[in-house]
This record gives sequence, structure tokens and C-alpha cells, in this order.
Amino acid sequence: MGFLSTLLSSIGFGLGIPAGLVIGYFMFIYFQPNEVQVNWINRFIFEMWPYLDKAICKMVRDTTMRIAGQYIGQYKIESIEFETLTLGTMQPTLQGIKVFDTQEDEIIIEPILKWAGNPNIIIAVKAFGIRVTVQLVDLHIFTVPRVILKPLVPTLPCFGKISVSLMEKPHVDFGLKLGGLDLMAIPGLYKIVQEIIKEKVAELYLWPKTLEIPIIDDPRAAKKPVGMLYVKVIRAVNLKKMDILGKSDPYVKLKLTGERLQSRKTTVKMSNLNPEWNEVFTFAVKDPNSQVLELLAYDWDKVGTHDKLGMQILPLKYVTAHEPKIFTLELLKTMDPNDPHNKRSRGQIIVELTYNPFKEDDNSVRDYENATEVDKAPEGTPEGGGLLVVIVHEAEDVEGKHHTNPYVTLLFMGEERKTKRVKKNRDPRWEQDFEFMLEKPPVGEKIQVKVLSKGSSFHWHRKEDLGYVDINLSDVVNNKRINEIYHLINSRNGKIHIELQWKT
Repeated sequence: MGFLSTLLSSIGFGLGIPAGLVIGYFMFIYFQPNEVQVNWINRFIFEMWPYLDKAICKMVRDTTMRIAGQYIGQYKIESIEFETLTLGTMQPTLQGIKVFDTQEDEIIIEPILKWAGNPNIIIAVKAFGIRVTVQLVDLHIFTVPRVILKPLVPTLPCFGKISVSLMEKPHVDFGLKLGGLDLMAIPGLYKIVQEIIKEKVAELYLWPKTLEIPIIDDPRAAKKPVGMLYVKVIRAVNLKKMDILGKSDPYVKLKLTGERLQSRKTTVKMSNLNPEWNEVFTFAVKDPNSQVLELLAYDWDKVGTHDKLGMQILPLKYVTAHEPKIFTLELLKTMDPNDPHNKRSRGQIIVELTYNPFKEDDNSVRDYENATEVDKAPEGTPEGGGLLVVIVHEAEDVEGKHHTNPYVTLLFMGEERKTKRVKKNRDPRWEQDFEFMLEKPPVGEKIQVKVLSKGSSFHWHRKEDLGYVDINLSDVVNNKRINEIYHLINSRNGKIHIELQWKT
């Protein structure tokens, strides 16, 4: 189902992004468009549809096949490939457009997009020596994406980045056939599939979560920090009881939109529906007018996934500089205002926020910028080569079937390095770095990062694979430094935070 939701979300954003670009690039308007202008855009999409069909299908094929490659070799799957891939002859249409004038260096557009398409998408899966086809037909999508073009710059195409998010859960309707059998005719299955797809797409792209697409490498497109945000998670009250035989074991995850670092976490308070933390977290702020603090409360479980107790968001524009402010926030199931589950009380979370902008001569600005710079390679480095530094920071939600004592192995050009082992921890932190001296830049090379768990000497299942990721090193050679969180392949929810530096 994750594969199917990936396919549908790729198609949806493949349609939404070109529509948004057409609006932003060709109209560049700051007023509410009338019906004639919308019809003009629909006419333009109609004329361009044969070419957009091929371009979107290529993007969908490339994106989906990368995901599909993770499943080959599992469950006896031998191959996954597109037998047919076309979006049909019926193009999407715009039902209306909202354009917002924020008085900022940006354009915000919300096109109301509807597509009653006739695609023909057939995926062939071969497993156990048997080839089975799955066909997607009669796809209907209704969605309202928010497209933000910012910052506006004096270099074509005149904006540095596109940010896309959904303002509400999309409506997706489709037919699904397995070898000619209409699966959606099975009682109950249609509704289950609908809800799963809506939830998966919402997890990835429902506002304030965004899909960011860099367009040009302009200094104004990559904003530098302008201040520091201090978040004190004080306590929560009347949390929802999730365990049948006891109380919840709550903790809170914090994330600042626009920040690529991993979410921060409080400690777990065992068996407590009114926990107190009084823990402080620090974030670098780049745009206090648009960034949003996300707060998610979870119930920790020793086995399986952690249940979400509730969530809430807090735009930084509500925080006055240099003035600590306490917020009491009602926890919700989702940020969808039409979700009926939000009517049930899930408790409250109390936090204190303090935003301190940098002064122009503040040393902390330079300290932060210097922290992202890469030092030169040491003496003795081969001429034309360099030093590859791999920093293994931490992992999240890694879990073994029989034990969880994670450690990381790095496999690069036949050489293997290992981190220390962290016992009984699903969110291990290593903060270990490894160096590889190379005679030439590792363009085209990959490094495999694998998370494993090692049991005791007397354990029947002594070693388990918890997931892996292959990282292409061409980007680190070009950019000198990459600091990313990667989803682990062959892991349900596992992620790993890896930093790479190329020193010459």
C-alpha cells in the first residue's frame, strides 16, 4: 500500500506543480483572477497536455521505480516494472485560483485542481516465478495545493524555490484491477484503501509540511539564520489513555518547519497522563514570519510503533522578540479543520517560547555560519584527491525482532568501519566520525550505511539487520557538505542522520 500511495502522490504532485508553475510564471499576479483568466489557463493546459503527459509520466516512472527497487528481493519478488504508463487524454482543470498578497518577497497561490482522468497504468510484478499485473484506471483527484514561489529574485525564472503543500486532505478515487479482477468491488476494501491513501499523503504533504523544490542557487534563496528560538516544554495535562492495562508513556517531538535537522525529543515519562518535563530545546530561525513549530505527543511502546496522542502547531509570528510567552495548546488528532476526531479532547500541552533575533554584530551569527563551513584537508592529502569525512549522528525508530542493540557499519570501496553498540535503544545516538583518504574525488561512488543489532553471545538470533541506505557521493563532492536524514530501506519507520564532508 505504501508503494501505491507513493505512485498516487507522485501523480498528484506531478499534476499540481506544473499547474502552479504555469500560474506563477506566466501570470505573476497579485489580484483575484476572474473566470476568463482561469479559462485561459485551462486552455493552455489543454494544448500542453500531450507534452505534460510524457514529462509527468517520466517523473512518476523514475520516482516510483526507485521506491520499487527496495522491494525486489523481498517476499520472493523478482521484478516490478511498468507495462503501460499514460495519463490519458483528459487533462486536469482549474476550478478557481486564490492569490495572496502577503507584502513579503513571495507569491502564494492556491489553485483548486480537479482531474477526472482516464489514465492507463499497468504495473507488472513477478514473484515466485508468476507474473501478475495491477491496473490503475478511472483516476479522480480533487485537491487544493498551496504553491509558494519565494524568494523573488532578479534572475530568471525570478523565484528561487517552489514550496508545495496541501491545505486539506485530497479526494482520490480510482479503480484497481488485479489480473482483470476489480479489487474495489470487494466489500469494505474501497473505503479502507481510500483512508490509507489520504492518511499517507497527508503525513507527507498536509500543511505545514511542504515539498520544497530548489530552482536557482541564489544567495537569497538560501536564507541564513536571523535568530534563535528557545522552546521549553513545561508539561501536558489530561492526556489520552492509550494502553489497555495502564496509563500512557508520553513524550513530545518538536520540529521547526524549514529546518532539515532531525526532530527533537523530550524524555519519556512512564505511566503518566499529566507529565512534567521542563526541558528546553534550541532552534535556529531563518524566517520568523513563515516558520511554524510542530509539536507531536506520542505514547512510547516497547514493541511496535508509538501511538500518536495528539499534535498542534504554533506559528512563530505569534511570538514577540525577547519576550518569553507561555502557550496552552489543545492537542488535536490532525490539523485538518474538518476532521471529526478533533472534537474529542486529547489533553493539552503547555510550552514557553522565547525568540531572540541576532544583532548585526552578534558573534552568534558568525559562529552559526562557521559551524556549516568545511575545514581544509590536512597536510599529506594526495594532490587531486581529498578527505571524505562521514559523521554518524543518530537514528530513530530502529527496531529488531528479537533485540535492539544498534550499531552502524559503513561500507565504502571494500573497506568497512563500525560505530560503537548502543544497548536496548530504538533511538540511538553515536556522534562518531570516520575518515577516508582518497586519491581522487569519489564521483559516481556510493557508501552503504547499514544499521544492525547484536545480541548476547548466547542469543539464538545473534545479529539482525535493522535497515540500510546507499548514499551517492557525487553531491558531497559538488557541495562540500551534506547533512541529511535518510529513511532506512527494509525498516518500517527507521531513519538515520548522516553528515558527509569533502575536504580538499
